[in-house]
Amino acid sequence: MNQHTTLVTGATQGLGLGIALDLAARGRTVLLHGRDRTRLDAVAAQVRAAAPEATVRTYLADLADLDQVHALAAHIRESEPRLDALVNNAVAGGGPDPRVRRFSRQGHELRFAVNHLAPYALARGLLPLLTDSAPARIVNVASMGQEAIDFDDVMLERDYEGLRAYCRSKLALIMATFDLSEELDGTGVTVNALHPAHLMDTSGVRAYGLTPVTTVDEGVRPTVRLLLDPELETTTGRYFDQFTDTRAHEQAYDTEARRRLMVLTRALCGES
Repeated sequence: MNQHTTLVTGATQGLGLGIALDLAARGRTVLLHGRDRTRLDAVAAQVRAAAPEATVRTYLADLADLDQVHALAAHIRESEPRLDALVNNAVAGGGPDPRVRRFSRQGHELRFAVNHLAPYALARGLLPLLTDSAPARIVNVASMGQEAIDFDDVMLERDYEGLRAYCRSKLALIMATFDLSEELDGTGVTVNALHPAHLMDTSGVRAYGLTPVTTVDEGVRPTVRLLLDPELETTTGRYFDQFTDTRAHEQAYDTEARRRLMVLTRALCGES
């Protein structure tokens, strides 16, 4: 069981930490990602203390920098003998001041970069390891908060607001989930997205000024189910609202919109 290896991005707090603790308690090998070395080391110590039988390793990268995302994927490919699951959980939320439009290292709107471009680039960079380890699973942590992408203003240069940017980025992540699942059909690697729970008690929810209504554990359980449930081993290209397989925003099923998004995504991520 300890051979089963999962990478969890954004593992230093909130849902990511909850998922890491759950997997470690099951005796899994857990790869913790974070962007702050001090916090990452402290969380690794916390997980090891909670689950002494688990294997825990750490990986440092700022997902707001695509160069670091590519380097992270390369480092994991070189260091890990296998990768059974990837949880793209790291997130840029609405922010404490949603009026401020912030940017990634490459100059892209921050929420679009961290919530969509980074998980796309990381998953693609890890595909050789995932396919070699198949059956394997990719779980993209999305949100029920989704807003249609305006392809004339993808980066929200007009009428910017942090929560709108977040909702658009999460829909982009779902659209990429559907495309990647089709591409990987027959490889043994599944790709699904989910809304883990509504307004979990996390720092991101509180920073935006919202009142949490669910616990982090309520989001951990459906996420871990997508990772481990044997009945979902071949389920792919789906969007779940917690435990329920449901429909995402209608734009996610618009093949032309998905094509346009993928062309843009590949260009921004430096693919030829």
